[in-house]
Amino acid sequence: MVSEITLDNIEHLAIGSSFLGTGGGGDPYLGSLLCREAIAKYGPIRVISTEELKDDDNIFIAAALGAPTVMIEKLFSIEDQHRAVTTLERFLDRQASAIISAEIGGCNSMMPVAYAAMRGLPIVDGDGMGRAFPALQMTSFNIEGVACAPLTIADEHGNSVLYQTTTGLKAEELARPVAAAMGASVCMSCYPMTGEEARRATIAKTLSGAIAIGEAITRSSDPRSPLDRLVAALRGHEYYKDSAVVFQGKISSLERDTTRGWVFGNCTISAMTGTETAELKFQNENLLVTVDGRLRCVVPDLVTIVDLETAHAIPTERLAYGQRVAVVVCSAPPLLTTARALAVVGPQCFELDEQYIPVTELIKDLS
Repeated sequence: MVSEITLDNIEHLAIGSSFLGTGGGGDPYLGSLLCREAIAKYGPIRVISTEELKDDDNIFIAAALGAPTVMIEKLFSIEDQHRAVTTLERFLDRQASAIISAEIGGCNSMMPVAYAAMRGLPIVDGDGMGRAFPALQMTSFNIEGVACAPLTIADEHGNSVLYQTTTGLKAEELARPVAAAMGASVCMSCYPMTGEEARRATIAKTLSGAIAIGEAITRSSDPRSPLDRLVAALRGHEYYKDSAVVFQGKISSLERDTTRGWVFGNCTISAMTGTETAELKFQNENLLVTVDGRLRCVVPDLVTIVDLETAHAIPTERLAYGQRVAVVVCSAPPLLTTARALAVVGPQCFELDEQYIPVTELIKDLS
């Protein structure tokens, strides 16, 4: 396990978390700049395992909520995040003893690191998704019975809102429209947990896993291609080991819609030779991929579009016509594939017609 986050490995975390973001979660590059500034000012951040948490520790989330396309221009600040967390601390009358990521995918892997540095607190090696999802209730915390609320959101104008709700879904339904009114992106703190709850409900080792993925992609001393190094790193991980490249080509069609608080869309990738095509659907994150009509991966398993040459993930808001890409798929953490979890993060939660089939079954012929 990684013992601390430093200026030496923050780029690896950004690259790895971008892949685990499956196209969503916001571009971690912008968040990595915030992390670099925070680490330079406050020093490295100690990383602790879930096993190190005491039962009565207070674990707080630092996160962003909103549409990734907006986050490109409406940047976050540690001050906004501090307002969200301290509002929740005051309401609960307890202080954070550690920070954790709601989702390891995308920029939500970055803000907790920067905020932990500012607070001088450790960050937990784990998160609530093992990837990225577009809605508040779609976490292992919720699946394992941790309450999403009380929840706070804060914006750059000094506004903050606190919610008390009965379910994670209701928190999502109430917070999303207000976040849209606050500029479609806000800082947030939710799922306040004890150490005992965090040990039970966290998808562990994803912070160190993201760093390992990023390190593999950028390891120039390895003669293999970045794409081959990425797949090898995934196959060496406890959760993501069932992985494959299911398509390579160039983007030939792209549609996006941000009117409902998320980025909905479709992406078509055409083979550079021949007539094969891959079709992807996304809602902030990529939800499924088919190749010539054959299902190759569906949520909660991971689908990520990467640059064909560098293997760096391409967020949905940065997809563009003509890009040469590869589609990489891999298995989701086991906490996300139980019957109870599929009721929260399965295909039907995204109004997809497809049934969940483990990716290991869908890529057998590619192994």
